[in-house]
Amino acid sequence: MITTPDAKENIEGHQVVSEEEWIRARQELLKKEKELSRAIDELSRQRRELPWVRVEKDYVFEGPNGKETLADLFGKNSQLIVYHFMYAPGWTEGCVGCSFVSDHIDCANLHLMHHDISVVVVSRAPYNEFQAFKKRMDWKFKWVSSFGSDFNYDYQASFKREDLDRGEVFYNYKMQKLKGEDQPGASVFYKNEHGDIFHTYSSYERGLDILLGAHNYLDLTPKGRNEAGGWWKLHDSYDDPDAERH
Repeated sequence: MITTPDAKENIEGHQVVSEEEWIRARQELLKKEKELSRAIDELSRQRRELPWVRVEKDYVFEGPNGKETLADLFGKNSQLIVYHFMYAPGWTEGCVGCSFVSDHIDCANLHLMHHDISVVVVSRAPYNEFQAFKKRMDWKFKWVSSFGSDFNYDYQASFKREDLDRGEVFYNYKMQKLKGEDQPGASVFYKNEHGDIFHTYSSYERGLDILLGAHNYLDLTPKGRNEAGGWWKLHDSYDDPDAERH
């Protein structure tokens, strides 16, 4: 059967239409995309205008340069983004989700380091425990340990087992029940010319989606993120049928 340009087909749940009809539908969607872009710009403006909290505590980390303070993590920049990577003491591999986020850091860092921003990954495990995993993943970003420090606990990325067993804890700005002692998160800090440090922002759970460029590619496609079945693994494990999917 020969179909005319106006004939309606349905292939895998999608109408197949003429080019003219597709343009009209795309123009309507473009209006919504522009509305969303303006809403995101406004949200970003409000994020920048959040009040700050002065960091009073002295935090010490262990990294490639030995013992380092929070101020040291800024390097030459005045802005610091910390990714709270789920890697607890005794683990031999990092969290798959945190690894997915971390796969995006090095490419972004090529530009961020020239825009007054340092990006540092922080985990609770001792420094030497995640070096083999970092080498395996071929990551170049700075990754330090907060072992023995309150840092991850103070910024709601880690929790004491006794607190979790007792009931709800404060995570993602609400009281909720959690299973794991470590949770993903990102925290942002600013250091002024006098060396004073301020906490300006933290985000958790789906708030971290903004860091995932791969999701933006997926969102352009007909199948989208395919989150129902899960699809991502450690990037060197996609051909391993036994590797854990998320």
